[in-house]
Amino acid sequence: MGTFRIEGGHQLHGEITPQGAKNEALQILCAVLLSEEKITINNIPDIVDVNKLIALLEDLGVKIQKKGKGSYTFKADDVNLDYLQSAKFKEDGRGLRGSIMLVGPLLARFGKGYIPKPGGDKIGRRRLDTHFEGFIKLGAQFRYNKEEYFYGVEADKLTGTYMLLDEASVTGTANILMAAVLAEGTTTIYNAACEPYLQQLCKMLNRMGAKISGIGSNLLKIEGVDSLGGTEHTMLPDMIEIGSWIGLAAMTQSELTIKNVSWDDLGQIPTVFRKLGITLERKGDDIFIPKHEEGYEIQNFIDGSILTIADAPWPGLTPDLLSIILVMATQARGEVLIHQKMFESRLFFVDKLIDMGAKIILCDPHRATVIGHDFKSTLKATTMVSPDIRAGVSLLIAALSAKGTSTIHNIEQIDRGYENIDERLRAIGANIVRV
Repeated sequence: MGTFRIEGGHQLHGEITPQGAKNEALQILCAVLLSEEKITINNIPDIVDVNKLIALLEDLGVKIQKKGKGSYTFKADDVNLDYLQSAKFKEDGRGLRGSIMLVGPLLARFGKGYIPKPGGDKIGRRRLDTHFEGFIKLGAQFRYNKEEYFYGVEADKLTGTYMLLDEASVTGTANILMAAVLAEGTTTIYNAACEPYLQQLCKMLNRMGAKISGIGSNLLKIEGVDSLGGTEHTMLPDMIEIGSWIGLAAMTQSELTIKNVSWDDLGQIPTVFRKLGITLERKGDDIFIPKHEEGYEIQNFIDGSILTIADAPWPGLTPDLLSIILVMATQARGEVLIHQKMFESRLFFVDKLIDMGAKIILCDPHRATVIGHDFKSTLKATTMVSPDIRAGVSLLIAALSAKGTSTIHNIEQIDRGYENIDERLRAIGANIVRV
């Protein structure tokens, strides 16, 4: 189990560039299975979860060549479907939540797709019903091996249909969309997710020859085609990492520039941070955050009531940033209610912040009230264990702002989502070592 040792209390300075978007990468990489032609993908983040998926594709028989940092070509012209029944696949697929999105492309192109019950962060229930109900509506037969926790769908032919999703699941929409592009006839998906990463997937598929309309809305229309060709695709910067660096700058009262953020794809994120009192300046496609030497003050609602920040499907606030926002609020002027609607275990890391001296009331598994210190007392260094990717980075930010030396164990969780995070933080002045 890896460990970070962090000496907190230092101001940081300089520029930091966000990696390619993890959540986009997991969708885009699965989509290479839809064509036998060469597909080039750029700005792929070098992180554990993405590298696991690339290894899975290679084991499936996809020909992969690395062109340069973050740039690969993929050619799925000789896919080994027998691998899907192997013990190795049942083991490797279980270790990655994003592997579920292999099923849609495999079903569309080869008539069958299998996956072991995926793992991932322990942040609450993350059901797969939306994915498989969509496949069934397209004409697939579903089967489930309870002894091996192994899912499968098979179809001689997929036929387009209308479907109303019971939740605007990003991965569910992506999976059904990838199955529908090669189905016969027209598929309409209502209550579809419309995150920028899903928009990126739609645009890439259209360049490959798919016929998808309604991109960016919650109503997608897909006219099935016989086959898809090759393309080149460049991924967006990771909006969760961008939010993490905003939180880091505020908590350490540092002056930072976040480079090449694709402002137009950030949605509510800048607005929410401004409600917390953070000054963000747009400079071209960069975010400049000045030193908050006088701290930052949380806005109340216009009737004077305490601000509530909650997650919601896009264009609402992504749930992945609520833990960062919660940590930031511990040093703000004022109070805020954080409402994590989607995952009932994601706020359980707040006990570690309370140990560091934060004033937080955990109301229930979904809600926490934070009373800010206004930097009148700093958080205290402590020893912690990273429970998941986002909570782990939130605790890292807390440690960088705290007085003294903190230790964070189980940093493999952080490595699953953040590329060389310790090296990049040292480059802007952080005192962090990997033990």
